[in-house]
Amino acid sequence: MTEPNPSPAAAGRVTRWLERAPAPVFVAIAILAAFSTYFAMYAFRKPFAAAKFEGQFFLGTLIALKTAIVISQILGYAVSKYVGIKVCSEVTPARRARLLLLLIGCAQAALVLYGILPDDWKVVAIFLNGFPLGMVWGLVVWYLEGRRTSEILLAGLSLSFIIASGVVKDFGRAMMEGAVAQWWSLLPVVGPAIGGAMGEVSEGWMPAIVGAHFLPVFLASVWLLDQLPRPSVTDVAERTGREPMKGADRLAFMKQFAFGLALLCVAYFFLTAYRDFRDNYQVEIFDGLGYPYKANKAIITQTETLVTFGVMGVLALLNLVKDNRRGLLCALGIMAGGVALLGFSTVLLQAKLISGFWWMTLTGLGSYLTYVPYGSVLFDRLMASTRVAGTAVFAIYLADAIGYTGSVGVQIFKDLGASSMSRFAFFQGFTWFMCGFGVFCLLSTMVYFERKTRPAKG
Repeated sequence: MTEPNPSPAAAGRVTRWLERAPAPVFVAIAILAAFSTYFAMYAFRKPFAAAKFEGQFFLGTLIALKTAIVISQILGYAVSKYVGIKVCSEVTPARRARLLLLLIGCAQAALVLYGILPDDWKVVAIFLNGFPLGMVWGLVVWYLEGRRTSEILLAGLSLSFIIASGVVKDFGRAMMEGAVAQWWSLLPVVGPAIGGAMGEVSEGWMPAIVGAHFLPVFLASVWLLDQLPRPSVTDVAERTGREPMKGADRLAFMKQFAFGLALLCVAYFFLTAYRDFRDNYQVEIFDGLGYPYKANKAIITQTETLVTFGVMGVLALLNLVKDNRRGLLCALGIMAGGVALLGFSTVLLQAKLISGFWWMTLTGLGSYLTYVPYGSVLFDRLMASTRVAGTAVFAIYLADAIGYTGSVGVQIFKDLGASSMSRFAFFQGFTWFMCGFGVFCLLSTMVYFERKTRPAKG
């Protein structure tokens, strides 16, 4: 059974107020809470990618040190997704906030270890950092799914990781160059060891310092997120109740939609690798496009801000589609259009009709239009259209586990199988592949679910 909302006496004052608040007010506060929670989480996950570790190789191998660090965090993230299939789909509402705080505390402790350890051993610390962070998304989605406004709420949440990735990397770069005032300079021992008030921070210590800056934001955001009331009776009637799923429930779900899930997961295997490659090597890709970072210090934030508003605008339109079956098919159509945009934008770049800045913006828009629904509206609509009792978080984590496995594989392939290619050239070739393969998989998935969810003839 779906847990009902707490009684008025048991619910907190903010929760009771939100239950009575007009829908636009509830939506705005829910988006603020979810957005800021996940935005702050990215300050513990992505700042390390702003460092280049130029000319350094892992343990004397052909694998670049930065690649090894990136792969190690992705491995931690991937393992977390496999664990999260069980943990995040079974967690009860009362334990979500406490688990979020525990996860972020472990991630920050790992970043401190990252600053302490020698360069080659940083791969251990960043793995330990990625492992807890991989479960944060599912816990936040639990607060938002199964509502009549879920498309808007989940689109708002998805804005966070699109824009946060660029912001925290630009913040980290500025900190390494001594352009950010640092509160820890007041500490008598730690301050001089790490850097002065406007001193430069090393590539190793920068991630932990960035995380410390955003910790208060995370704590406040989780508190607000935990005040959100659970889905109303009307929400449950329209979107089905969302319940923790045990092992037997998860197995039955996979059997029921095996072929469609397989197509989605295969596409996501490469899509996650593509999205991660673009995200982790934006500095190097912009260098290849003729935008050296020292002369374009806010360029990542600029592109990702444009991508953020584009994705938000398109996905928010899904809230206008009230029929859940049509909403599912529209989401798949948007995703297929996103991967098609990857190829179209590359044609424009090669024809010199757009600049490298706009190519990176359009590849970001196309990849995120496809990537974001996997973690939000796609599986929420699937659960609602099929009336399956459970949580979309399970399907999200099933896809994520497979996706991050693909991300690790592509990272290794680049350094070992295509080491002579620059990261820019590799990314451009990967864009062509992702366009063709992604369109095929997603259009095939549309056909499958169009038939699978077709109403029975009366």
